[in-house]
Amino acid sequence: MKKCILSVFALLLFTANICAQEGEQAKDSLQIAQEKYEAQAEELKRAKEAEKARKRAEKDRKQAEKEIRKAEKERKREEKARKAADKEEKKRLKLANNITSTQNGIEKDRIKISKLESKLAKGRSKGKLSPVDEMEIEQKINKLNLRIAKGKEKLAKLESMQQ
Repeated sequence: MKKCILSVFALLLFTANICAQEGEQAKDSLQIAQEKYEAQAEELKRAKEAEKARKRAEKDRKQAEKEIRKAEKERKREEKARKAADKEEKKRLKLANNITSTQNGIEKDRIKISKLESKLAKGRSKGKLSPVDEMEIEQKINKLNLRIAKGKEKLAKLESMQQ
């Protein structure tokens, strides 16, 4: 009987040992599955973070491009305004030069008229001028008076444009 009990006891130990090993294997496979799941979860988390970083970088890049386009547009607008101001300044200077030249032309014609009148008066007083010469000088004076009148009209027009 002692042998039987020892045999049964040995059998029970052997069975317990086998069951214990099977339990460890099940536990190990569960543990392996758990580790795989955790690894996949960690990989998924890293992939999501990488995607977020990529989207953030794309958003930053688009924002930078938008700011560059906006700055370029503003630069073009300023350049256009500067060109318009330069053009307006040139136009104003040209108008001022035209006014000055017209005034100078009128003044030169007046000086010519006064010289011709003095020449005519001297010639008449000395009697050296023929009637044809007197008529030519008077025609020159009349022609210069017409140029002065046209110059005054042009000057009035230019001055009205200046204001």
